[in-house]
Amino acid sequence: MDKQDWLAGSFKETRSHLNAVAFRMLGSATEAEDAVQEAWIRLTRSDSETIENLAGWLTTVVARVCLDKLRSREQKGEEPLEEIHYEHDEEVISPEKDALLADSVGAALLVVLDILSPAERIAYVLHDLFDLSFDEIAPIIDRSEAATRKLASRARQRVAGMSHPQQEVERPRDVISAFLKASREGDFEALIRVLHPDVMLRADETAVKVAEANKSRGAPPFKPEIQGAESVANTFKGKASAAQLALVDGHIGATWAPGGKPVVAFCFSIAGGKISSIDIVMNPKSKRPVTPS
Repeated sequence: MDKQDWLAGSFKETRSHLNAVAFRMLGSATEAEDAVQEAWIRLTRSDSETIENLAGWLTTVVARVCLDKLRSREQKGEEPLEEIHYEHDEEVISPEKDALLADSVGAALLVVLDILSPAERIAYVLHDLFDLSFDEIAPIIDRSEAATRKLASRARQRVAGMSHPQQEVERPRDVISAFLKASREGDFEALIRVLHPDVMLRADETAVKVAEANKSRGAPPFKPEIQGAESVANTFKGKASAAQLALVDGHIGATWAPGGKPVVAFCFSIAGGKISSIDIVMNPKSKRPVTPS
């Protein structure tokens, strides 16, 4: 086996790991794939015979590429919700793949990570999620081992604490998780159990237009307003296959993020342990504040 074939085989073996690392750092499947591809390009240009731990070397390269992307994103002031384009892209990641991505990331994690600085995010992801040591992470972010440890600790506290005590966050999360699960499984009775009898569903103009344009593909039949548990349950029954838990305006909600890029926000209000209202937002300018109780 020649050198190029060996490199290609070794890279293929570690590619899923590299994609997982990059996706958790960047929150975008497309950008993650770009970062992994850049690592391959750098590998082919390197003196690979001197690399003792290829998986570790590739992880380091991917992390550095992601750090550059995060810093560039921060300088440009990019928002997590971008302008929606109505044209349907046939090459968009499938709902099935989106659902797998949503399950693999963990509740609210990607959106929570957006509150961290690039260096905090790299330190937290590599250490807490992928078990790299601080002495391995430090050179990637140009910090000392002690400083890297402090960055990860600060990030951990911000991710865990946010602005709400854990006991206040868990109940809305459980209710919304049950709603999403029932929606994915098409369980009408389970949806009714988590919805207030007078629940109000509101969708902004963009969401209504996009849903109408994609109804043949299984998009929910959104209207500007839908009221009542049965009507709302029928709207979501079997529909939210790729929605994932996320923080919306600092509160537990959900997003649909094809390719890892959030384009729809689901904002919930909860009263008495049941969902009393849902706002579907595709235009960031129409986003409503939400206060789960």
